Amino acid sequence: MKMDKIYGNAEDQKIVNWEEKYATGIEPIDAQHMKLFELANHLFAACSAKDDVLQKTFKEAMHSMVDYVHFHFSAELKLLHAVDYPDYHNHKKHHDDLIKEILTAVKDYDEGKKFVPNHFVRTLRDWILSHIAVCDKAYSYYIRDLIHNDTLSENKFREILSAACS
Repeated sequence: MKMDKIYGNAEDQKIVNWEEKYATGIEPIDAQHMKLFELANHLFAACSAKDDVLQKTFKEAMHSMVDYVHFHFSAELKLLHAVDYPDYHNHKKHHDDLIKEILTAVKDYDEGKKFVPNHFVRTLRDWILSHIAVCDKAYSYYIRDLIHNDTLSENKFREILSAACS
């Protein structure tokens, strides 16, 4: 079944749009961030589905988000560890806090507890936007400085990035 038949016009269902201001300049990381935006929009669209499809589509979208968040955070933390990012532990804590929040929401939803999908998706959107715009931009500047100051060669950085994102 096509998504537009379930959700209506997908363009009308976006909660977040990728903009260049969110770009870190690290291509694989930016591609992963774009995927997070796509998944957040998919999750939001699932919230708007008709009652008969809401439960199934929201649950599927939520599980896709959980899986991808784990993948992305793992790649990002491998990268930050490899470049000896000084704020690594704080960055990891931000990730851990979001994962706990998502897993709690999934558990609550699965257990039928009072849960407002739209509220959760908006919270997720706000977290993604602020985290990328502030925390992820900070490490991208750190990495740029390492390369600019010849502390890290571009070739070595590409190796690190390839290993982190595989």
